[in-house]
Amino acid sequence: MAWDTISPYSRGFREFTAAYEAFGFEEIHADALPFLPSTPGLVLDVGAGSGRDAAWFANRGWEVIAAEPAKALREEARRLHADARIRWVDDRLPGLISIHQLGLGFDLIWLSGVWQHVRPEERARAMRKLVTLLKPGGRIMMTLRHGPAPDDRPMWPVNAMEVERLGLDHGLALRVATERRQDQQGRADIRWQTVILDLPDDGAGALPLLRGVILRQEKSATYKLALLRCLARIADTSPNIARDAGEYVELPLGLIALYWIRMFKPLEEGGMPQLPGGSMGFVKDAFRALQPLAAFELRLGARFDGHYGEALRKALGDAARLIATMPATHLTFADDQPVFPTSYGRMPKTQSALQIEVSLLWEYGTTLVPLGIWQALRRMSAWIEPMLVAEWVRLTKQYAEGAGRHLPADDVMAALRWLEPERDTLFVRKLAQARLNRGSAVECVWSGQGLRKTALDIDHCLPWSAWPCGDLWNLLPAAPTVNRNSKRELIVGATKLAEAKPRILQWWQEAYLDGPQALRLRFMEEARSTLPVPAQSDALDLEDLFAGLDFRRLRLRQETQIAEWHGGAKA
Repeated sequence: MAWDTISPYSRGFREFTAAYEAFGFEEIHADALPFLPSTPGLVLDVGAGSGRDAAWFANRGWEVIAAEPAKALREEARRLHADARIRWVDDRLPGLISIHQLGLGFDLIWLSGVWQHVRPEERARAMRKLVTLLKPGGRIMMTLRHGPAPDDRPMWPVNAMEVERLGLDHGLALRVATERRQDQQGRADIRWQTVILDLPDDGAGALPLLRGVILRQEKSATYKLALLRCLARIADTSPNIARDAGEYVELPLGLIALYWIRMFKPLEEGGMPQLPGGSMGFVKDAFRALQPLAAFELRLGARFDGHYGEALRKALGDAARLIATMPATHLTFADDQPVFPTSYGRMPKTQSALQIEVSLLWEYGTTLVPLGIWQALRRMSAWIEPMLVAEWVRLTKQYAEGAGRHLPADDVMAALRWLEPERDTLFVRKLAQARLNRGSAVECVWSGQGLRKTALDIDHCLPWSAWPCGDLWNLLPAAPTVNRNSKRELIVGATKLAEAKPRILQWWQEAYLDGPQALRLRFMEEARSTLPVPAQSDALDLEDLFAGLDFRRLRLRQETQIAEWHGGAKA
């Protein structure tokens, strides 16, 4: 039987909004107030309803992600509490799929009057999903509704002991379970209870597992390290490609193979051994045919014609097969079960030209990554990748010494450096200049002033120094006085970004989406791979894209702690 817990809130959104807004946050949540973090951070409000609680947090300096699946209620809340610090997402328990795609770690997860809508058989999954969204030291607060369900809304009984047990199963510690309080609306048969759970560590055992694989697990080649580094890179740069698969996320094996080739290409060309004796199983004629290309040219959205396209098609297949049969098979848990179950698919058919699109990369097969490990890779790549590289350098030197060669560590480190294209804005600058030559207006997205060919900058919306991303969506026209003097290497603040939204959307539409097909495809492919936007096959909604930019901005702010720019001369 299908239980619809959403439609009643959409149909009665006005009545529910009036009921929620009739009481203040501090009146409703008096029991939780002493346990709120003293310093504002990032809060996830699950089942945010009218936005009353989200607005309370935003007004006190918190950044808020508000998840509300009832569309009419969500739109009314957005209208009632318009605040750039609140980002509204259409999502719900037990999956929270869209929230997970954002890659954010939350200081506080807030569930007010939500748990009774989660079916008992789905609560273990719901708790697991919540835990993987928490930062170490983070906190979950939920209010439990005790009493009979109304006729128009499906609800199930809740119990604080059940919540505590589910929390313990996923590494949470009970902080407090309060006594039941009377209902503020005067319903005699309804009581409310506050339960607070803390996450004392990473909660999933992911970090000890990764440390064990990197530093202690037996390795007969550098392949296990390479697989982990590929996954860490994808988690950091292309997380939106992952599909939800319950306790796992699913990745296209072709994308792992693409990153794999990029990593091994400089090592092979430098003659640096990656196993004791013998040659690497994926280094065949197709791999060697790619030698004239720079490693960073092998990226999503790139197009290769003729000889290079055919060589890359085959090289990806060779790498995918080896990944599936070697490191994905032999990188195991203590019970010898693979950590990353992988299935090889098939070699795509020969094409006159090969464009590296996600749909193509799925054809090579799939890899499953446990959800806890995926979240650890996303949030802690700055710690995990240097450890992987250091162990990779050690193994490469060891294999070289076994063959009677001495390899300086600096040479191996240079070959392992992940190179991105130069900080090149020339292509987008030419697009802007061509528009000016045709008599079309080009505005500074930050100030709105008209630009001239002699006074035109292309700004990285999310600064290159914090995150070297040259994707088209990140390149925006700006006045030199703004780009060089005030914004510079700061992260744009939420309010300033919201103010610039109409100009950013206009630039994306006119410069990229209204351009030639190859340009449109590149723009959409880059956006889908690096921003948390819906993975649609044919169209890309600019509203979704802008929301994805804001979420990525928020994540970058969280990870780097770089100061924000609010539009003035100083941050």
